[in-house]
Amino acid sequence: MKMPLTESFREQLRSGKTLIGTFITLPSPEVGELLAGAGFDWLFLDMEHAPFSVRDIQHIVRAASPCPCVVRTPSADDVWIKKALDTGTAGIIIPHVNSAETAVQIVRSAKYPPLGTRSAGISRAQGYGSRFQEYLATANDQIAVILQIEEVGGVSQIDSIVRVPGVDAVFVGPYDLSGSLGKPGRVDDKDVMEEIEKLRKACRSASIPIGVFGVNADAVMPYIDRGFTLIAAGSDTLLLIESAGRLLDNIQRS
Repeated sequence: MKMPLTESFREQLRSGKTLIGTFITLPSPEVGELLAGAGFDWLFLDMEHAPFSVRDIQHIVRAASPCPCVVRTPSADDVWIKKALDTGTAGIIIPHVNSAETAVQIVRSAKYPPLGTRSAGISRAQGYGSRFQEYLATANDQIAVILQIEEVGGVSQIDSIVRVPGVDAVFVGPYDLSGSLGKPGRVDDKDVMEEIEKLRKACRSASIPIGVFGVNADAVMPYIDRGFTLIAAGSDTLLLIESAGRLLDNIQRS
């Protein structure tokens, strides 16, 4: 069930509602517009691996509106966080977080003073200046800060990471986590699942939402059943490939 548009993505996330999204990896505003129109609760814009410029991100965020977009930055660097947020995105996902110290730095980079060190500039997020004071007054409460845990080092520090003030959710990266265990791609391996279960328990203990990526519905349903609420299922490219394959198969079998 869709939440009211007056409720920010961060509020939806922290309320515990299950939010279903998908990855966008193609630098096309039309892709964002189409997937938003399909009814997803949020869209995951991947700057870490996809060929996105900041301008690409801004165009997609605008085209997908009012569907919330969350940007995964290439790193925890302050400049990337600032540029992503200035596009007007509803939140950020920061990859490869392995310590509470890094989590503190991320939160500070995402928050305006006095809670952090985010600098103020004229950008789309502030209506290009027309809503400058309004945005500065509300951004700290409305921007979602999500940390991606995808290495065994991060799992080992999860109890301290989830207790950093300002962390809104944890997102599991099962593929890189499997790689850090020497089992790349084996996301259903027993050892990988044990590490993910540690993350789930720590988030539950801290009352922090937890999310995960899966390549399709079958991959994410077991996580939803276990209380994962921030779900990214599939991607623009996978959806295109699968749909095209079904179409071609149906024609060739007829």
